[in-house]
Amino acid sequence: MKVSPQLVTAPPAPTNARPRTGRVVVLSVLAGVLLAVVWSYHFVDAVIGDNVANTLLGHDAKGTAIAGTAAGLLFAFVSGLAGTFTACNIAMAAAIGPMSQAGATGGTTGALRTMLRPVGWLALGMVSVSAVYGFVGVLLGDRLPQLSTDLVGDMPVRILQSSVVFGVIGLALAYLGLAALGVLPDPFATRPVARVVVLGALVGGFLIGRPYPLFNKLFHWAVDSGNPFYGAAAFVLQSLGNIVIVAVLFALVVAGTRGRFLTWLSRDPVRMAVITGSLLVALGVFTVVYWDIRVPAMFGFGWFPTLPYNN
Repeated sequence: MKVSPQLVTAPPAPTNARPRTGRVVVLSVLAGVLLAVVWSYHFVDAVIGDNVANTLLGHDAKGTAIAGTAAGLLFAFVSGLAGTFTACNIAMAAAIGPMSQAGATGGTTGALRTMLRPVGWLALGMVSVSAVYGFVGVLLGDRLPQLSTDLVGDMPVRILQSSVVFGVIGLALAYLGLAALGVLPDPFATRPVARVVVLGALVGGFLIGRPYPLFNKLFHWAVDSGNPFYGAAAFVLQSLGNIVIVAVLFALVVAGTRGRFLTWLSRDPVRMAVITGSLLVALGVFTVVYWDIRVPAMFGFGWFPTLPYNN
């Protein structure tokens, strides 16, 4: 009997997307937890942050009073740049993946616009939040837990606010990462630009929980000025300082490869999803674990492993 060619056609190869996605998720979660364990807040806050601020300002950033509006706005940007690698800001590195995705799907309209468009969308979301919080923060002043000196047990109220805010932001980052990997529904599946804007808003939200001493000093200066527009301007500059290094790295990648990196990324949706999702999941998990488990443990709430250099 003659067999029809249709009957011997090989069946479709089984997809391995789910096992691969599972491995990416597990490795990203483990990377986030490991980063929370080895993170040295003393090194990034004092050794890096304070030294960068002192060098750029030309004086002791913590010990010297802010003299005037111009000095305050300069201090805002410099302290934002100095705080790039602090635990209350490092999660903004997760924006690299979504920015690359937005750049790759934005068309070929010239290298400069390819670099600037994703950075602009990130800044838009970020500035929208930081400006509003700076304005409202000056109006509320010491009524905000972030400026309080009260304690809950041994834990400062402002640190409690940090745990709540960064816990929510970390969960949001992790969700966006799992959504990018196809594990959860993705509201931005066809809107990569919207993903970048939302990420920018989350980066702007870092200020709502930030306990970084230089930011605390800036916040007090803004409140003492009594001018909410100063507060809005200072917080915007603080946020812009936070993303300078990420923006420069993104620009260097695009310019250094003459756009070939974005072309390479856009050719494979799986590759794009893995890069975007893994960064978001890893840094989202780090943010939750660090601020909601490790930090409370420092004040006697629960337990978290401590390495010798963090004692």
